[in-house]
Parts: sequence; C-alpha cells; structure tokens
Amino acid sequence: MSSGDEAHRAAERAARSSYGRLVAFLAARTRDVAAAEDALAEAFAAAVRSWPVEGVPANPDAWLLTVARRRQLDDFRRRQTRTSGEAHLQLMADEMEEASRSGDAVPDRRLALMFACAHPAIDRGLRAPLILQTILGFSAEQIAAAFLIPPATMGQRLVRAKLRLKQAGIPFAIPEREELDARLDAVLEAIYAAYGRGWSEVEGGTPGELAGEAIWLGRLVVSLLPRQPEAKGMLALMLFAEARRPARRDPSGGYVPLDEQDTSLWDTAAIAAAEALLAGANAEGPSGRYQLEAAIQSAHVVRRRHRIDTWPAIVALYDHLLALTQSPVVALNRAVAVAERDGPTVALPLLDAMATDPRLAGYQPYWAARAALLTRAGRRGEAREAFTVAIGLSTDDAVKRYLAQRRDTLGKPD
Repeated sequence: MSSGDEAHRAAERAARSSYGRLVAFLAARTRDVAAAEDALAEAFAAAVRSWPVEGVPANPDAWLLTVARRRQLDDFRRRQTRTSGEAHLQLMADEMEEASRSGDAVPDRRLALMFACAHPAIDRGLRAPLILQTILGFSAEQIAAAFLIPPATMGQRLVRAKLRLKQAGIPFAIPEREELDARLDAVLEAIYAAYGRGWSEVEGGTPGELAGEAIWLGRLVVSLLPRQPEAKGMLALMLFAEARRPARRDPSGGYVPLDEQDTSLWDTAAIAAAEALLAGANAEGPSGRYQLEAAIQSAHVVRRRHRIDTWPAIVALYDHLLALTQSPVVALNRAVAVAERDGPTVALPLLDAMATDPRLAGYQPYWAARAALLTRAGRRGEAREAFTVAIGLSTDDAVKRYLAQRRDTLGKPD
C-alpha cells in the first residue's frame, strides 16, 4: 500500500470514528454547529493534501482539531473587533494549543451536544435528524431515507435547525436531571437510527463501526439515566439484534434471514445482557416503544432457540406498538407477524391497505415482505413483480442475490 493510500485510509478512519466528537468539541464554545462542520471539512481536506506528503500524524484527531480551530479563529477575527472578541479568541487559542500537545486531546462532548440538539427550542421532528448529522456525520439524504422524508426537504429543515441552535444560544451541556426526560426521546431515536444504518454493515462476526458506536452511546445514556426504562429498552433492542450478527452471513457471504440462521452462532452473552436490561426496564415503569420492540426480539429468541410458537405473543406486542407509534414500518412488521400466525391470505389485505402510503413506495422491506407473502399465497406473477422492485431498492449485494434466487424459484413469467 502506498503512503498516499495509507493517508487516505487514515483520514477515512478519523472521519468515521471521530467526526461527532470533533464537531461537538469545536461547537461547544461557539454554539455554531454549521461553522464547526465547515471548519472540520476544511481540516479533512487539508489532511488529504498533507498526510500523503508529510505522513499520518501520531494523533490524527489532535491534528484535525488544530487545523479546524485555526479556521475558526480566522473566521472569528474577520467577524469581530479586537476588543469585543479578544477573550473569546484567547479561549479558542488555548484549546487549540492544548489539543496540539495532548495525546488524549479531545474530550468527548457528544452527549452534551446530543441533548443540546434535543432542546425544546428545536422543532420536535428535527431533533433526532439534527443529532444524526452533527454527531454521526449522516448526510441529509441518509437521514431522509431513515425518516421517510424527501432529501431536499430534510436538508432545508436541518439548515434552519442549526441556525436556531445558534440564535437561541442553547448551552452545549448535559441539562439538569429534571430536564433530561423531556429530551431523551430524540436522543434515543437518533442513536437507534444510527444503529439501524450500522446494522447493514457486515464485517464477519464483529460489529460494524457505526453499530458499535451506537451501542457505546446507548450504554453511555443508560449509565447517565439508570432508572430510565426506555434507555434500557433501546440498549436491549440493539444487543438482541447485534447478538445475531455472526449468523447473518453464511461462509461465502450470502445473506441468511432470521428463520434460517444457525442459532448456535448467536452471541449468548449479548442475549443474556439484553434480557437483563429488558427485565430491568420492565421493572422501572410502563412499556414504551423500545421496551416493546425489545420484547418482540426476545420472543423471536425464544421461538428460534426453544422451538416455541410465540407468533401470537409477537402479534399482540405489535398491536400495542402500533397503537403507540402509528408507524407504517410497525404496521408492516405486524402484517408479517399476522401472516405467520394466520396465513398469507389474511395478511395480504393488510399490505394492500398500505400500498398507497407514499412513505412505503420506496421502502425495500415492504416490497420484500409483499413478495414473500404473495409467493406463499401462490400468486407467482405478482410475487415476481414485487421481488423485482425489492431487488431494485436493495443496497446490500448479498440481499439482492438472495431475493433474486427467491424470484428465480418462481420460474419464468408467463
């Protein structure tokens, strides 16, 4: 590998692992997230130019922080008079100098920024997307896909939210205990959305970087709020899913759906930790979204490992979850569970009722589920069409191959 390739890989690793930590640190004093992101983008661009020539620094994060701080200082000097900005400039300069000297330079202020993004002054529907972009570096397109919103609309809303964050002078600090619960939903939603994207990362039997980061943040929130049941429920949900990662691919890299997985490959320690968290959450108070979703995953574990029919219980849990969330994704998952309990002919009308929902038009799991139920119902031509749409919407090559194989078993169209 050439020095240039090594430098580019180092910059990519820093972007994946440190983006949110660096943005949080850069924005902590200025409260200007957009400016922090611009400064960091310039620092990464400088790294791509400099590191292949000068070599990767011993502390890439500190190098990036120093360059980004220098950009912020330059911008601040242009905007402020010497007298009004002197104290602020000195503070920023001190931080920059400290970062350049220290081997462990960047305090982790992500959680503080997450709760700042969840401030009541920010529109409720934008709190989780704002966290995803500022902490985890998601693009507007990626966030829009997660929340089933057009990318252009999401991009405009995020720009306004960042401006609001600055104009309102919202402090980047962990709020007082009595303020935490009101902001927690958005923080949990963002962490779980990040995990959902990281779930598609496949690296053998080990967690993808984004999934591992989401789990780490989940543990951090649980440690901060040990009596909050939904925080425990969300962490349990992620651990149930992560426990199955080693079984999601066969030795050749092929996709293996839940009901075909070798349960001996599941991580029993992660399952035990998830069960303990779920039990603790249930003991703390009434069930919320994440507790219900974790309970569904627990029922799947019992069903697969002990060969017990838990589909009636799973449908009942989805009934509660749908009443709570009114989510089209939950409605879809409930229909799939109904098919397992009552058969595809009972479940297909439930999918038909969702067909006009624009949020599901480009949602791959809807078409994959529809194709599977149509196949079971013997409606082969319609099943082929649904498989074709699902394949076109898939971003995972292994899933594409799996769906294509399923489609091929239906034979050629008439």
